[in-house]
Amino acid sequence: MFQRVAYDNCPLCTHEEVDVVGTFPCRQHALWRPTLPDTMRWLSCTRCGHVFVDGHFDDEALAVLFAGANAHQLPGLADLDRGRMLSAHIIERVVRLRGRAGGRWLDVGFGNGTLVTTAVEYGFTAVGVDVREAAVAQLRAEGYEAHCATLETFQSKDAFDVVSLCDVLEHMPFPRLALTRAKALLAPGGTLLVTAPNLDCHQWKALDRAGKNPYWSELEHLHNFGRARLETLLVELGFAPAWYSVSERYLAGMEVYATLVS
Repeated sequence: MFQRVAYDNCPLCTHEEVDVVGTFPCRQHALWRPTLPDTMRWLSCTRCGHVFVDGHFDDEALAVLFAGANAHQLPGLADLDRGRMLSAHIIERVVRLRGRAGGRWLDVGFGNGTLVTTAVEYGFTAVGVDVREAAVAQLRAEGYEAHCATLETFQSKDAFDVVSLCDVLEHMPFPRLALTRAKALLAPGGTLLVTAPNLDCHQWKALDRAGKNPYWSELEHLHNFGRARLETLLVELGFAPAWYSVSERYLAGMEVYATLVS
């Protein structure tokens, strides 16, 4: 049985005191395996309010988790047109914010690949990064540039005008380090996009009241962000939040667009 690697402190602010939010079952998750823990214990930092699981998986446990993939996490025909339309809305917001189309776009954790393929359609030079080998192989087979790597290990000699983290930051053990790496890959004045579930929104709270919030049992997630804490973190790292939108990708989702200013 794999055990989580416990956090010594809050992954965002390093404060050591936490409150326990609760413990939730995750055995029903599609990617759960008997060698993985069947519950998730969520904590809340008493200083910054960040909500996170009490530990993350090591590489051996991640290999078990990533051996499988939900159908929507891989390139293919399933919901291809819907993915294209959802991606188009994101790209159009980026174009509106930047005042132009084109440039280099890095999509981290590209999943089914539709943001990469649609960004190319809009005139961007798009590159995808994902830890799932099957997803990378499929996107490459379709003629797009894709790399099997984490954000932390991915290297590029050229900077990017846009870096997108669409529903991936909540999967990363140390979000501050991940955003710092994204910052290093951006050109001056570049655009960062983060999408994630938003625990600040009314829908999240209504799901909690009804006892039907699926995110407390989402095996792949390590963090639950609210808009306020996420935007504060971005400011701390040298970004200026520039646009907010409700995400159409997943339940209770948000899109936060920010510009690199320092």
